[in-house]
Amino acid sequence: MLRTVYFDHNATTPLHPGLMSLVPDWLKDWGNPSSIHWAGRGPKALLRDARSQVARLIGCEPLELIFTSGGSEANNLAIKGLLPERPVGGRDQILISAVEHPSVRKTAEFMITRGYRVEILPVNREGELDVDRFDDLLSEKTALVSVMLANNETGHLFPVARLAEQARLKGARIHCDAVQALGKIPINVKTLGVDAATFSGHKFYALKGCGALYVRKGLSLSTQIHGGGQERGRRAGTENALAIASLGYMCTQADRIFTEALRLRQLRDHLEKRILSEIADVQVTGGSGTRLPNTSNMTLKGVDGETLLMNLDVHGFAVSTGAACSSGNPEPSPVLLAMGLTRAEAQTSLRLSLGWGNSHEQVEEFVDVLKATVQRLRGFQHGAEQFYGV
Repeated sequence: MLRTVYFDHNATTPLHPGLMSLVPDWLKDWGNPSSIHWAGRGPKALLRDARSQVARLIGCEPLELIFTSGGSEANNLAIKGLLPERPVGGRDQILISAVEHPSVRKTAEFMITRGYRVEILPVNREGELDVDRFDDLLSEKTALVSVMLANNETGHLFPVARLAEQARLKGARIHCDAVQALGKIPINVKTLGVDAATFSGHKFYALKGCGALYVRKGLSLSTQIHGGGQERGRRAGTENALAIASLGYMCTQADRIFTEALRLRQLRDHLEKRILSEIADVQVTGGSGTRLPNTSNMTLKGVDGETLLMNLDVHGFAVSTGAACSSGNPEPSPVLLAMGLTRAEAQTSLRLSLGWGNSHEQVEEFVDVLKATVQRLRGFQHGAEQFYGV
């Protein structure tokens, strides 16, 4: 059988081994957590415990959390829910970065139909946010700032705490999409100073179908899904108790987050060092900036990213050319284009995102296969250019 190695943890993560034995027991608690009879008590206890576990990890109070179906719903709820139906008092401006997840970008664009203006904060070629431009755009007209904590394609970290401090001085709300950061780096929403923050279970070795939105106590939030009174009336619909419980369990793994962050940074740095020294014409995208410890995005001149991905897949390596949410899109990554890469450069991109199950031996084997694959693909390209006289 073909051995498989997974290097695409920013797309999703495998289920944590510890959950394999817990999930069957949780399946026995099949009742509706809103029921007050015996069948609802078990699921309700799962939700209560998970809410406390997530809150403890990110530094908030349990009742400041709203469970959702995932990160995209949480981002929609945050942006639509924190803003009035129509601009009030001249506050009609929304600020987002040029590299936000589509669920933030498209939700912000939707708010234009409600009378808001969207201003885009640029990033440089290293993926760093233009904070001077942020300072110029931020004003008493700013209603909401929504900037991610960690970019899903390059791993670059943004100075959210600094942005939040400035936003508060202008009376603006600030939301942070922290989906990619959960489980990779320590997070404290109070230290960040944000009004709302988004998280997702399947990026942190939990089951799919669960997200969480932190909303600072005292803030009003307009519900976007109408129905029952679940989540204290802020998000209707029966909660996915099983997935929520799995996220809660993962949030008890705080000690391992620290140790794995150190190990994965060393592993990622070794991976990049070998590739840069052994394969010509490779550049790490945003390599000089502050990044997640597990993420590496690079361009390989003369190699089409999709072709490289398929060839590596044949050898059992799961990698990416960008965000999984954009798979099937023939256009180059909007994130890389926003960073100033040309279309040709962006089409040669390769994203590697390591995880808790990856080893030094897997990295060594991958680099060996990557070297041979790139050499072969570049040979094909060179032969084609000679044949056609390019």
